[in-house]
Amino acid sequence: MYELLIVAMFGLLAFRNSEIRNDEFADVSRKVGDRIGKLWDIAHQGMRENRFLRAEKALLTILKIDEKNVAAYNRLGILYAKQKEYKDAIDCFEIASSIEPSASSLHNLGLIYYETENYEKAAVAFEQALKLENDLAARHVAYAKVQEKLGNTKLMFSELNKAIEIEPNKETYTLLYNSYLNHGMKDEAIALKKKLKKLTLPSARVKRMIRPKRVIV
Repeated sequence: MYELLIVAMFGLLAFRNSEIRNDEFADVSRKVGDRIGKLWDIAHQGMRENRFLRAEKALLTILKIDEKNVAAYNRLGILYAKQKEYKDAIDCFEIASSIEPSASSLHNLGLIYYETENYEKAAVAFEQALKLENDLAARHVAYAKVQEKLGNTKLMFSELNKAIEIEPNKETYTLLYNSYLNHGMKDEAIALKKKLKKLTLPSARVKRMIRPKRVIV
């Protein structure tokens, strides 16, 4: 009987210690979360005010706390790109993509490669971004531009047409029109110009509203 009482007491102590540890862990997690939240506020404010060093320190501190924070790597990559520190920007976007591939981080990586004239790697990054998300015209336009640099004219036109299918607006049509002109395709350019003119005209005249006469009752 005495032995059973001792076992029960140890069990109770173990349960209480477990509860204390859980409470302590929850408290630590909450404090860490609050600190990261404050650091994000500092980073966003620094970016808005072009205080890049302040933003960089905040983002690097977040990564010290959470070394797999994809959002922090992406934001840090954008910050470096704004300062034309392309090598550091590439490192950040590559790390972000390796942790959790996303269309935005891959697209940003492609843009940096394009800016540094590394067109082969830019094409690969844009392709991977399109595999994850292909319903944005901007992604197809970016891929088209890099294919033009690589001399893949047919693929370039194909991607520009896909961009038009997604967003048939003046900007996408103009990009295709200019590409036709740059490649000596005058007939295609003329045909597209007609479509472009129709696109820029208002679809219907706005009827003038006739105000009712004021009647004093």
